[in-house]
Amino acid sequence: MSEVDGATLIARSLKQQGIDHLFGVVGFPITPIAAAAQKEGVAYIGMRNEQAASYAAQAYGYLTGRPGACIVVTGPGVVHGLSGLANAQQNCWPMILFGGASETYRGGMGAFQEERQVLIASPFCKFAHGIESVQRIPYYVEMATRNAIYGRPGATYLDVPDDIITGKCDVDKVVHVERAPDPPRMVAPMENIEAALNLLQRADRPLVLIGKGMAWSRAENEVRAFIERTQLPFLRSPMGKGVMPDAVQLDLSFRPAAALCEGRQGYPARHCARGDRP
Repeated sequence: MSEVDGATLIARSLKQQGIDHLFGVVGFPITPIAAAAQKEGVAYIGMRNEQAASYAAQAYGYLTGRPGACIVVTGPGVVHGLSGLANAQQNCWPMILFGGASETYRGGMGAFQEERQVLIASPFCKFAHGIESVQRIPYYVEMATRNAIYGRPGATYLDVPDDIITGKCDVDKVVHVERAPDPPRMVAPMENIEAALNLLQRADRPLVLIGKGMAWSRAENEVRAFIERTQLPFLRSPMGKGVMPDAVQLDLSFRPAAALCEGRQGYPARHCARGDRP
């Protein structure tokens, strides 16, 4: 009966979940994961510091829509990786941080760089858990992926002990899971849409703020059609750039003071967007 080790299962699980890049800094006990990833067709990108690796992983998650994955060594490596984990959580970018740990049977014995990593990662992510058996690795990777992309996207953490990475189990005992599907697109109730349109119609100086949510939802076409139809001036947040073209008269991003030009003079902001003066 054939066997499979934990490192290979982690690599295969990542690939199954649509994650084809892995960032990190190798060392005890995660080096086998990087090696297995390359064998299984997951590109491993080595970094010089765990903080840089976690930042790269979270950016990958934002750009692809599937979680960015990062592996770090025990103790200080996990602490360094928390920077990207926390940033991904606050920015709502999907990410999975794998933290290496000493063997499960050495917990609490002062093992090499031992730290309560699940505990310290929990405040900075949506889901944090230790992997306690080799055969359940696919289950935890799927769970981390699902938590990272569903609802409000964010960061997740998996603690991977050395004996889980190097341990083996029979292939037929591996827990079978499916790929976490892409999250459904949310649709606002029609009555809320009507109420928002009525509010805009009655507004004295309406202004559209285009943020990261529009970029993440890939709603460029809908936003552009709305602006073209309503002819409302708009501002973009830093993460909302690219949703609307730069060369648009209604764009106040480079003239934020124009958004306030109505003020006490009763002058419509949309006129300022067209280059007029009160």
